[in-house]
Amino acid sequence: MTVYETERLTVRLWTHDQGDLDRMSDLYSRREVTRWLPPFFAFEAAPAVDGWRAFHERDRRFGSWAVEVRDTGVAAGTVLFRPIPGGEGEIEVGWHFHPDSWGNGYATEAARGAVERGFASGLEEVYALTMPGNEASIAVCRRLGMTPLGRTRRFFDLESEMFHLPRTDAGLP
Repeated sequence: MTVYETERLTVRLWTHDQGDLDRMSDLYSRREVTRWLPPFFAFEAAPAVDGWRAFHERDRRFGSWAVEVRDTGVAAGTVLFRPIPGGEGEIEVGWHFHPDSWGNGYATEAARGAVERGFASGLEEVYALTMPGNEASIAVCRRLGMTPLGRTRRFFDLESEMFHLPRTDAGLP
């Protein structure tokens, strides 16, 4: 099921299709990806699909969705848009992409689509959290026009770089 589309991408629910399960397993088993995720992040593809689908069904504004490149049909990664666990209602945009899809602007494009969709639903602001030193994700935050708020330990009991984008700064009505 398609959640939204951008110029080059279809953002959709992950499925139990073997191709999706294999791609998810490959993505979330790569050290170059998991080094930027919380150390308690445990991943099994089929339960993740079930959990992410159930989360989206509870409130269709939010989810962890597959980012598919329209020209190739390849699931390049995941974009997430959700309340930050343990937060006070802050909404987070985030992304995890397979290394074979890095450097194409997919994270920025998918995240921008999620943010625009969120603002269209009435949200007034969006946040992003990155691990310190994750320069690629920090660059995505900058390309999205997000303002750095500095380091925090408010979420996940981990030090994170926090970014903020109010609707008024997004250039949207």
